[in-house]
Amino acid sequence: MAQHDEWRPPPEPPPGELERVQSELEPLPDWAHQLVRWLDTAVRIPGTNITIGLDPVLGLFLPAAGDALTALGTLSLFVLAVRHNVPKVVMAKMLVNVAVDALLGAAPVLGDVFDVVWRSNKRNLELIERYRAEPGAPATAGDYVVVGLFFVVLLALLALPIVLTVLVVGGLWRWATGG
Repeated sequence: MAQHDEWRPPPEPPPGELERVQSELEPLPDWAHQLVRWLDTAVRIPGTNITIGLDPVLGLFLPAAGDALTALGTLSLFVLAVRHNVPKVVMAKMLVNVAVDALLGAAPVLGDVFDVVWRSNKRNLELIERYRAEPGAPATAGDYVVVGLFFVVLLALLALPIVLTVLVVGGLWRWATGG
C-alpha cells in the first residue's frame, strides 16, 4: 500500500512580510473607492453618525430600477476582484454579501433601511483589499468560468426585485379592478 504524505498548511510568512508585500502592491483604483462611497456612504445624516449612499436612495425612489442600477456598480467590484487575483472562496463570500443585499433589500421600504446598514459594496471592497495580497496563480480559464457563473447568479438575483414589483403591482391592479 502506498504511503501518502500528510497534508500540512503552508508555513506562516515571517513577521512583517505580509505588510511589506501589501505595501508593494499597486493600490486599488480610486474609482473603486469612489464608487463604494457613492453607493454606500456618500452623505451623513445631519446630527447623526449614519451615512447613506445611492443604493438605498435609488432603491426607495425607483424600487426595481434603482436596485438594478446600483447592481452595475456591484458587478464592477467582481471584475476588480478578478483583476487582483482574489481567491475564488473570497469571491464566493462577496457573492453571499450581494445575495443577502438583493434578497433582504428587495422588500419595499424596509429593504432600503436594510441597505443603509448592510452596505454590501463596502464589505466587498474591504474583502478585495484584505485578500488581494494573498499569493496565488494568475487568473485561469477556470477562474473566469467561476466568475461567469457568479454573474449569472447575480443577474438572476437582480431580476428578483423586478419580479416582486411586477407581482405586487399586478396583484394590486387585479384587486383594484375586481379582476
